[in-house]
Amino acid sequence: MRFLFGLLVSAALLLASGELSGRRAPGFSLPDLHLQQYDPLDFHGKILVLDVIQTTCPHCAAFSEILEKLRGKYGDRIAVLSIVNPPDTQTTVARFVAAHKISTPVLFDCGQVTVSYLKVTPAKPSINVPHVFLIDGHGMIRNDFGYEFDTKNIFEGDGLNAEIDRLLAEPASAKPKK
Repeated sequence: MRFLFGLLVSAALLLASGELSGRRAPGFSLPDLHLQQYDPLDFHGKILVLDVIQTTCPHCAAFSEILEKLRGKYGDRIAVLSIVNPPDTQTTVARFVAAHKISTPVLFDCGQVTVSYLKVTPAKPSINVPHVFLIDGHGMIRNDFGYEFDTKNIFEGDGLNAEIDRLLAEPASAKPKK
């Protein structure tokens, strides 16, 4: 019964995710609270978990705790970066980091990187948070998830573990189809 449930959850996640996947991750260089710059190329060869958050979002706060656990579980095999946009400031981010004991970098974007990742257009002008991207060691977005009813296991449970395990199990030389 547990196997069947797990299979159904996995199938639902696959159907509910990935609309922004299957492409090269847009490049960027963004600063954190200490003005250190981060670039996705710095993490070549690792799984990069990139999430777009807002410090006032309760789902983002809960997800930040899951990301901290992931970092502890997978160690140096993965990297985690979070991106915030205005109206978040150094003050709101510093409070968020302290309140949720975040050890991974939170980067400041003025919107361009977020717009690029989420493919925001005049026809689709909204940015919904949280949104997480799984980028493989070759710089390809392999999957992405926005917070919705059918992706709650990613943001509130252990669904992201299965996605990361799947990516880590692939041979290092395997490149995704374009």
